[in-house]
Amino acid sequence: MSRSVLKTKICDMIGMEYPVFCAGMGNIYFGMKSVTGSKLAAAVSEAGGVGVIGAAMMTLDEMHQAIREVKELTKKPFGVDLLLPSGVEENAGDLSGLKNISIKELQEYLPKEQREFVDSLMKELNVKDISFEPNLNMTLMRPRDAVDICLEEKVPVFAAGLGNPAFMVDDAHAQGMVVMGLVGNVKNAKRVAASGVDIIIAQGTEAGGHTGRVGTLALIPQVVDAVSPVPVLAAGGIADGRGLAAALALGAEGVWVGTAFIATDESDDYRFNKEKIVSADEEGTKITKIFTGKTMRGIKNELMRRWDEAGLATLPMPLQSLLMADLVCGLIEEERTDYISPPGGQAAGLVKEIRPAREVLEHIVGGAIDILTVDIPNRVEAKEK
Repeated sequence: MSRSVLKTKICDMIGMEYPVFCAGMGNIYFGMKSVTGSKLAAAVSEAGGVGVIGAAMMTLDEMHQAIREVKELTKKPFGVDLLLPSGVEENAGDLSGLKNISIKELQEYLPKEQREFVDSLMKELNVKDISFEPNLNMTLMRPRDAVDICLEEKVPVFAAGLGNPAFMVDDAHAQGMVVMGLVGNVKNAKRVAASGVDIIIAQGTEAGGHTGRVGTLALIPQVVDAVSPVPVLAAGGIADGRGLAAALALGAEGVWVGTAFIATDESDDYRFNKEKIVSADEEGTKITKIFTGKTMRGIKNELMRRWDEAGLATLPMPLQSLLMADLVCGLIEEERTDYISPPGGQAAGLVKEIRPAREVLEHIVGGAIDILTVDIPNRVEAKEK
């Protein structure tokens, strides 16, 4: 692998060897670790890609520490992924007035029918109420402060997994930071590209985690056409060299890979979640709003089924997360793997084992090189008349 060459223009833009990014995967569950912590981000960067810390569910201190840990583990480029709700540029980060409000008090304002579903299921499954309390210093609640830390630490790459990073683009560029924005349709791709970002991540519905409605194969060329000359990364359903080669053929300059990197030694996800990815097939995922209130693809589980059977309406983000927090944390604590599973994409069927992140990246890059230099030339005759 050290002598292999697979470069696109983003490699020179960022200073990376191969056009493969490990998606910045946080966690959909309050109180749980981010999947892409410092170990996984550093391992992917060291292997020649770019690892991106999934900081959306971290506290400000945890994110700060993760950035510094990556810097100690690698001198190569890495990134941070944050969720940026609308209005973030005005966010002063002063939440002192909320410090005495418990999650139980907040839950009392939620609809009775939904609360009764959670209470009834906790009692039926004998799930211990661990009375989870959210930390008000989470980046999700103080995104502007989190962005400021990224700027202070001179993080090489910044990714907005939700929202438009327009407000911080000039400051980022002033210190050489590359800014990326993730989108799920052409309309948002145009809007985010107009803000001055350096790279657009176009994510198809096959992807794990929060995802849209358009398939990767259809989405990528349309986004490429819409935002040119801004380079595009392809995301959704990509877990091996065939996916990378296909993305390049569609006009993308690289790939944003999540599910395949969950099942790695360096991932901070639970062992049982990694095993769920490995055991899933192409039909083993489902899109649901149960966990956050927004459409999210994850590995199928009993909690999704029970919610659907109840016919309840999901609450808007972040109220749905608030509703489910105690139940989900209790289920995880007791490792009820029939009711809990990780976000994961349809590419889970391509993931056959848990292995080091370097091997995953080398498998993707090596496979793409073989397809582009050997397989296609041997199988396809193509020439101009």
